[in-house]
Amino acid sequence: MKKWFFILLAALLTLVGCSDKDDKQTADKLKKVSVVLDWTPNTNHTGLYVAKKLGYFEEQGLDVDIIMPGEAGADQLVASGKADFGVSYQEGITQARVQDVPLVSIAAIIQHNTSGFASIASKGITSPKDFEGKTYGGWGAPLEQAVLQSLMQKEKADINKLDIVNAGDLDFFTMMEKDIDFAWIYYAWTGIEAELRGEKINMLYLTDYSDQLDYYTPVLATNEKMIQDNPDVVKAFVAAASKGYEYAIENPSEAADILIEAAPDLDQALVHKSQEWLADKYQDDAKQWGEQKLSVWENYAKWMSSNQVLEGEFDAKKAFTNDFLPKKEAK
Repeated sequence: MKKWFFILLAALLTLVGCSDKDDKQTADKLKKVSVVLDWTPNTNHTGLYVAKKLGYFEEQGLDVDIIMPGEAGADQLVASGKADFGVSYQEGITQARVQDVPLVSIAAIIQHNTSGFASIASKGITSPKDFEGKTYGGWGAPLEQAVLQSLMQKEKADINKLDIVNAGDLDFFTMMEKDIDFAWIYYAWTGIEAELRGEKINMLYLTDYSDQLDYYTPVLATNEKMIQDNPDVVKAFVAAASKGYEYAIENPSEAADILIEAAPDLDQALVHKSQEWLADKYQDDAKQWGEQKLSVWENYAKWMSSNQVLEGEFDAKKAFTNDFLPKKEAK
C-alpha cells in the first residue's frame, strides 16, 4: 500500500513540475510591454485591468505591466520610450506634436468629452455668465484660462471679473470647502462621487458650449518608434485593450470588481456606479470602441490655435491612427 502511495505521490509531483515548467515556458514566450496610467487607477482604466485579469493580453502574446506615472508623467515616459504605451489626452498630444514630440494616439478610451465645470448647487452657477465675481480653482495651465474665456465670451461675460487660482492637488470637495466656487472635473468620477455623497452640483459640460471642445479625453498612446519598429506588438496591445473595454461595456459590474481587485483602496460603491455610468459612453455612437475621427482632431486644433494655446504647424493625420483597431465584420 505504501509503495503505491509513493508511486502516486511521485506522479503527482512530476505533473506539478511539468505544469510549472509549462507555465514558465509560456511566460518566457510572452512579449513584455508596459502601459503607464495618467493618474491613479480609476474607471477610465478598467479595460486595461480587465484585459490583464481575463488573459486578453496573454492571448495576444503579451505580458503587460500596468504602471503609475510618477512625477515624470505618462506622456514623457511614452515619448522617451521608457514606457511602451500610456493613457494620454488629445490636448496633450496636440501640444506635443507641434513641439516635435512623437506621440501618437492609437485608440479613444471614451468617445466624447465628459468633462466640464462643476460647482456646489447652492453657489448658483448655472452658466458661464455666473463665473463673474467667482473663484475658479485649477492647476495653472494656460489652456484652462483659454477654455474659461471661450465659454464666458459666448455669454458676453468678462473673464477679468473671474479670480483664477492654482489649487494644486486639492480635490473638488476640499476646494468647495475653501474659498473656491467651481472647478474642472470629469463627471464619471467626481460627479458620481457627488451623487453618492448626496451633494447636488451644477455641471456645465464643455460640449454644451462648443463642438470644438468635444475632443478625445482620455486616449491610449504610443510613440512613432514603437509603431515603426513593433507594429505587431501595437496591434496586439490594441486588440486586447479593445476586448477589455468591450467587456466593461457589456459587463460593468464584473468589470468594476476586476478594477477593485487590482486597486483595493478604491471606494467600491464609487467604482461600481462610475462603471455603470461610463458603460455606454466608452464607445457611444462610434462604429467600434477606440475609433477616432480626423475632424475631431482638426477641429480641436483649430480651437487651440484661435485661442492662442497652440503655436506651430499641426498635422492631425500624424497625431492619431485607427490602423491598429481590430477589424470588425459588417453585421
